[in-house]
Amino acid sequence: MGVVKSLGATPIKSDVLLSDYIGGHEVKKTDAVGQVSTYKEALALVERLHRQLLDVVKDELDRSGHEELTPVQALLIYNIGADEWSAGELRAKGCYLGSNVSYNLKKLHELDYVESKKSNHDKRQLKLRLTQNGHAVREQLEGMFNRQANTVTPVGGIDADSLSASNKTLLRLERFWSDQVKFKL
Repeated sequence: MGVVKSLGATPIKSDVLLSDYIGGHEVKKTDAVGQVSTYKEALALVERLHRQLLDVVKDELDRSGHEELTPVQALLIYNIGADEWSAGELRAKGCYLGSNVSYNLKKLHELDYVESKKSNHDKRQLKLRLTQNGHAVREQLEGMFNRQANTVTPVGGIDADSLSASNKTLLRLERFWSDQVKFKL
């Protein structure tokens, strides 16, 4: 293995391309089959994690007597928070299928978890905010997420650095997928 070029005092091995150095660290090359396999495993894991999150939220709702809510509706409540949002803004902010946001918001309105008012800037647009019932569900979910955050290290063995690294990877993957759509790659 010969030395091709040097970055300062650090020699670069001939089997590692210059582009394989990210943040001063050598990036391990993976063969094409391994890369495809690892990528597909990540896809399956993201999908399973999303379903598992919905299961955890549903379990919390059922234990507290909110069987009428779906986990997607509860996450909509959580993401509305103390702010006012239009349906389009919520769709862009969250991970909701576009056609389901309007239906779920209508159901939340019927169940008295959200209320609507006309926007001050555009009278055609409705702004949604939580009712007292909606705030109670949001506080319950906030408590659950805080409990989980405080037990993820002692029970799950996942420390803050590991979560931070995972978040960084997931953000890069999100950007990659966004670019696939945006630039039709």
